[in-house]
Parts: sequence; structure tokens; C-alpha cells
Amino acid sequence: MTEADPGWVRTARNGAVLTVTLDRPDQLNAQTPATWAALRSAGEGLDDDVRVVVVRGAGRAFSAGLDRRMFDLAGQADGGLGGGGLGGGGLGGGGLGELAALPAEDAQERIRGYQAAFRWLRSPGIVSVAAVQGHAIGAGAQLALACDLRVVAEDLQLRLPETTLGLVPDLTGTSTLVELVGYSRAVEICLTGRAVGAAEAVGTGLANVAVPMEQLDGAVADLVAALLAPDAGAARETLALLRSAVRNEPAAQDVAERAAQVRRLGALAAGR
Repeated sequence: MTEADPGWVRTARNGAVLTVTLDRPDQLNAQTPATWAALRSAGEGLDDDVRVVVVRGAGRAFSAGLDRRMFDLAGQADGGLGGGGLGGGGLGGGGLGELAALPAEDAQERIRGYQAAFRWLRSPGIVSVAAVQGHAIGAGAQLALACDLRVVAEDLQLRLPETTLGLVPDLTGTSTLVELVGYSRAVEICLTGRAVGAAEAVGTGLANVAVPMEQLDGAVADLVAALLAPDAGAARETLALLRSAVRNEPAAQDVAERAAQVRRLGALAAGR
């Protein structure tokens, strides 16, 4: 990427697998609004043949969170923080000072656009896998949490320090965190801002598996192959059921299961 196109996100397609890589290793894949515009664009470009999305960070960290220049609360910082909206010039839409200066409704709409860069990773029909090494802090932690599954390296340091900075996690991370680890542990992780290591991440359900760094690529490849093995239609219906089960009442979930099974029986009978 060039400074004129500062999203620092690259994508690669291999059959049914889309790999999305944060590619700013010299800055530990620090994120900006332009990063989120690029991530959102990747989601908007999905087609029905994509079944698995892998999210990675280049270099020794998954993502150390927001670019430091975004923390200027006095206004626009050096380096092109101002102007342009989501995906605009410089860092692509402004720092926290610019956001704080907006009317409340406009600020919330701006954040809604940022959230769209994360929420698409739970789109119908795809399974998303985060391959996480090193630091996953703030926005980096929330990007990992936005995925369905997480494979982590043993050097993982995942933190949600927003509250200790006077802010809140606002990139879709709170709902998933509570789903994964429960309310009490989520409170403790967020309000202390402490680091969660690989062993704890696996033990609490934040991560599916932890492996030595040199085995991370192989572990992700094995998982992706296993995810692609089942019938695509059955896998998509099952994934939809599991996602709805988090919030559905039991009776509503029973209805959803019945409807999904009838659709699958019809598809099998029709040879699809």
C-alpha cells in the first residue's frame, strides 16, 4: 500500500477461501478508519462461492490496535487525520478529536460505518477464522473476536484496554466477548484492561486452539480444510442455527431447526 491508499489491507482468493491480511507490520498492523474502509470493502465483495474467510496480521503481531495518531483529542493530528469520511484521505476519516466534535447522531453514524468493517465476518454462509499471533489489542482484539473461530500462537497477548483510556470497546467486541467467556470474566477483562495469554484464551473459550508460532499457518490450514469438508448447504444451515441459538428462546430455536432440516431434506431429495 502507498500513503495515498493507506488501508494496509490485502486480500487473496484461493477457491472457496478468502484470506484478508492486515499488512502494516512495521506498525504492528495498527488500524485507522482507512483500514476499516478496506475491511468493509472486502466484505462487500464477497460472493456465494466463498465459504471460509481467514483474517491474519503480517509480521509479529496480529494488530496492536488504533494508530497512535488517532488518539489526538484536541483535534486533527499531524499525518492527515482530518477530513474525507470513512476511507478518505490521510488516515481515512479523522481521529478521536474529530469524532468527539461531531454532533452525537453524526458521530454514532460514523462509528456504525466502522462497525460494518467487523460485523460482516459473521455474514450468512461464511465461517471466519482469525489467525492471531503476538499482540491483539483494542481494535485488534475486536477484529479477532469478530470472527467465528480463533487459532492463536502461544505468544498471544490479547487486551481490551479501552476502558482504562476513558473509552469503551465499540467495534462489535462486547457481544462476542460475553458470549464466549461469560459476563463476569468479560467485566474483569474489560475493566482491568489486562492481557489474556494463549492458555487462558483456550481455557475460557476465547480461542479454539493455541500452537507454537511456527505451527500457526499449518494449524489454520488444517482447520480450513476441515471446515470445507462437509456439504456446503448443510454447513451453512448448521452455522446459521448455531448463530441464532445464542439469542433465540428454546421454542424459537426448535422452529428454526425444523425449518432448516426440511430445507436440507428437500435439497438432498432433489440431488442438490
